[in-house]
Amino acid sequence: MKKIVIIVSLMLFGSIAMAQDTFKQDAIKYMELSGQMKAFEYLTNELSLNVPEASRPAFKEDLNKSLVGLKEEFAKMYMTEFTPADLKEMIKFYESPVGKKLTSKYDVIYEKSQVIGQEWGAQLQAIMMKYLNN
Repeated sequence: MKKIVIIVSLMLFGSIAMAQDTFKQDAIKYMELSGQMKAFEYLTNELSLNVPEASRPAFKEDLNKSLVGLKEEFAKMYMTEFTPADLKEMIKFYESPVGKKLTSKYDVIYEKSQVIGQEWGAQLQAIMMKYLNN
C-alpha cells in the first residue's frame, strides 16, 4: 500500500510539474508573440550606442544573457496574474491576423511614441516651471 501511495504521489507531482512548465512556456510564448521582448531589443540597441563601438559586441552579448533572467521573472509575474486559460486566449489573439499586424507595427509605434513622449516631456517641464516659480 505504501508503494502505491508513493507511486501515485510521484505521478501527481510529475503531472503538476509538467502543467507548470507548460504554463511557463505559454507565458514566455505570449511575451514573444506580443512583442514585449522586441521592446527590450529596441532598448538594448539604444543602450549599446552609449558604449564604445569596439565594446558593443561583448556588451550586447552580456545584455542578451541578462534578458534570459528577465524573461523568467516576467513569466513568473504573468503566471501569478493570469490563468493558463487566459494566457492561451492571449496567445490566440497574437497569433490572429490583427494580433500579427499589431506586433508588426511595434517598431513604428516605438519610434513615434518616443517623439510624442519627448514633446509631452517638454510641455510638462513648462508646466512644472510655472508652479515652481510661485
